[in-house]
Amino acid sequence: MGQGRLYIVSTPIGNLDDITLRALETLKKVDFIACEDTEHSLKLLNYYGIKKSLISYWSEKEKVRAEEIINKIKSGHSVALITDAGTPGISDPGAVIIQRAIEENIEIIPVPGPTALITALSISGLSSEEFTFIGFLPVKQVQRRKKLLELSSEKRTLVFYEAPHRILQSLHDMLEVLDDRRACIARELTKMFEEVLRGRLSELIEKLENSKIAGEYVIIVEGITETPQTVDEALKEVKELMKKGKGRKEAVKIIAELYGLSKKELYEKSLKMDEIE
Repeated sequence: MGQGRLYIVSTPIGNLDDITLRALETLKKVDFIACEDTEHSLKLLNYYGIKKSLISYWSEKEKVRAEEIINKIKSGHSVALITDAGTPGISDPGAVIIQRAIEENIEIIPVPGPTALITALSISGLSSEEFTFIGFLPVKQVQRRKKLLELSSEKRTLVFYEAPHRILQSLHDMLEVLDDRRACIARELTKMFEEVLRGRLSELIEKLENSKIAGEYVIIVEGITETPQTVDEALKEVKELMKKGKGRKEAVKIIAELYGLSKKELYEKSLKMDEIE
């Protein structure tokens, strides 16, 4: 018996009818299905009458189970890798197993399908020509704000995932660090209580504060509309002038006039930079 194959199979992000015909065919023909959570995956598999041997690789089990999966493939078995929803390895477990398969020269076959970030981006109303997918922001506020500051000069549309218990904290930090940009929030995509909100960050915060918060969220924020290099350089020069003894207001006034920028905005950005540093 020769070496088997590893199939990376995308599964629905909510509505079970969104699975592809090829995904169903693949899940039916493989020898084993590696699941993030077997209990969760059984809902999908039972819905389509698929009965297979399951291997759980949830969380801390992934490294150990990766070796078990690789050994099965090397002994001639085919394995389909799925997560609870969406595409394995995209802000979901699976990367460890995929990397081990690459190292062992195992053939990896992608079976594409739903992913929350593209689904949300397609209906956001914001530019999708170029975008940057960040996934989940850091849990701690200091680290989260630092990450947002790094992204504050990004011209491309920004796409984030966020958990319900942190959604408001993250939106407040985005408003503070990125300013009041246009944005879109999508939750429970393809499910019964699907909701899409569009507007400025401040407007979205107000809407969420007055509604029920539940489900996983995708946050899409427009990129900066001014030239990033100009702002970055201006902030550096403000810092240099302050090191030489100038007061913040005076330093900001000099540099804002030099670069043709808003004094108020440059002053606020210099404060945010100091807070995060």
